[in-house]
Amino acid sequence: MPLKDKPFFGRCLPEIREPKFAGKLFAIEGADGSGRSTQIGMLSQWLEANGYAVRHMGLRRSNLVSEELEEAKQGNVLTHTTLSLFYATDFFDQLVHEIVPALRAGLIVIADRYIYTLMARDLVRGADRAWTRNLYSPALVPDAVFYFRVGAAQLVERNFQKNSTLDYWESGMDLGLSRDMFSSFVKYQRLLQNEFQKMQEEYGFEIINGNSRVETIQRELRKKIGGQLGIGTAVQRQEIVPPPDVGLPKQGE
Repeated sequence: MPLKDKPFFGRCLPEIREPKFAGKLFAIEGADGSGRSTQIGMLSQWLEANGYAVRHMGLRRSNLVSEELEEAKQGNVLTHTTLSLFYATDFFDQLVHEIVPALRAGLIVIADRYIYTLMARDLVRGADRAWTRNLYSPALVPDAVFYFRVGAAQLVERNFQKNSTLDYWESGMDLGLSRDMFSSFVKYQRLLQNEFQKMQEEYGFEIINGNSRVETIQRELRKKIGGQLGIGTAVQRQEIVPPPDVGLPKQGE
């Protein structure tokens, strides 16, 4: 793929010189239980089978702070600002040391959630909108963003099927929305969905019905991403075989 200038949301980080990259960056957004991991796994296998090298990034995967962030979350006592800065550090460490080198090498980078999730979480927790925008302004603008939208009640069902419990932070228990974790989860996810709706109107990313069949979602991703990569229609329509543990529609993740 030819070298192309990759835009930033705002300023460029000083560590990133000559932002010309041969690779592509695609972001998959959605709550826990929306089916992101299954779709990313299937998409990656398809791309690699057709000659594309793929690199992944996601939340809490930085070599610098991922373990410390996970440990800090166990105490359930992080302030909202500290939590926000932890995640921002995790993100930008991956951006500089993982995403940018991969894009320079011509790889396809698939982000299992990106700054949109981080911004939505911060805004729901009361962060100033201008402060949040400025915090993530050095991020690269993805070539495409896909948001898997699933109703809050369905997310509860899928998370119980997957883990038999709900996560404290994914339930927004730190916000005091409800003493009941189930009720708090539903309220928190609806708040996040409202923020994603606002961001979709501003940034124009794709909204995908996460309640659709696994094959339907995968086919839509192949069509849109394949189109950007110049992959022909015949290749886009190659057989889709969901993992053996995936029901139709997907009931977990």
